[in-house]
Amino acid sequence: MAGTDTAEQEREQLNTGTKAVAETHRFDETALTRWMEANVAGYAGPLEVRQFKGGQSNPTYQLITPGQKYVLRRKPPGKLLPSAHAVDREYRVITALGTTGFPVAKTYGLCTDDSVIGTWFYVMDMVEGRILWDQQLPQYAPAERHAIFMGKIKTLADLHSTDHEAIGLGDFGKPGNYMGRQVDRWTKQYKASETAHLEEMERLIAWLPQTVPAQERTSVVHGDYRLDNMIFHPSEPRVIAVLDWELSTLGEPLADFTYTLMNWVNSSIAEIPDLKAHGIPTIEEVVAEYCRLTGRTGLPDLNWFFAYNLFRLAGICQGIVGRVRDGTANSPQATAMEARVPLLAEASWKYAVKAGA
Repeated sequence: MAGTDTAEQEREQLNTGTKAVAETHRFDETALTRWMEANVAGYAGPLEVRQFKGGQSNPTYQLITPGQKYVLRRKPPGKLLPSAHAVDREYRVITALGTTGFPVAKTYGLCTDDSVIGTWFYVMDMVEGRILWDQQLPQYAPAERHAIFMGKIKTLADLHSTDHEAIGLGDFGKPGNYMGRQVDRWTKQYKASETAHLEEMERLIAWLPQTVPAQERTSVVHGDYRLDNMIFHPSEPRVIAVLDWELSTLGEPLADFTYTLMNWVNSSIAEIPDLKAHGIPTIEEVVAEYCRLTGRTGLPDLNWFFAYNLFRLAGICQGIVGRVRDGTANSPQATAMEARVPLLAEASWKYAVKAGA
């Protein structure tokens, strides 16, 4: 556990707070000031620009004025894949959800004119609160831990219960067969990056597409719903803003929910010997609460989704290994990633067997 604690602390230090704007991410602050004056109600300078630490794929800046702080997210400069870094999609989903009272930052404007700062960007409110990096919540008492996790689940249930068509997001993603498309996507990624033959991966590639559970509901899915992608109220166990919507689309809400459940299967929560004494709800409690909040009687396909999530993670890890092989990435973690892939494949196949494979 000590290793996990250290890793979490390092991640928190690397990602918390701001720094001077990196040379490669600088832009014309005078042009931005003019845009803010013309487009952001109540804006009053002077303006100071800082860059948030951390490895966001879309560079993120803190805009400081005497009366208010804002956040700017932009596409990175340089040549990009056509569908990547779609800050306009982020802006659209955050703005639409904001009309329902769902906890997102208030948006002020989207700029699709490259001549202002060089790339598309949007501006939103800077939400002040707590970002919780360590899943085990060592700094809190058991009752507080329990309340924080239940707050996290309630917010996800609220997202999945939002009428996306009523808020103008009916065309925010392709309808139906979300899981089938995801299995296909991660299979292709794995195959394109493959460096060794793994029997379990071959079995999963054959079994997963044949057994995709029927999609009964469609909702906005976040795509990376985890504790450190949300801001909690400074003193209450309540989510006040969900962050990082770059993977959001319309899809199977259970993909989001079971991705969150993987914390109990394959992360630091799984290392806690007695969850009840620690205060973190058990996986059964979380499932029961999510079902209660979303009007479900149960989740019979959990083992299939666990197999899928581990398969997806194996695909992500193999993708990194493949990029190192091809000379397009130089990751010091690549060797560790290569060792993880067979372990993830083995764990995934165990859940596939539980699901009837």
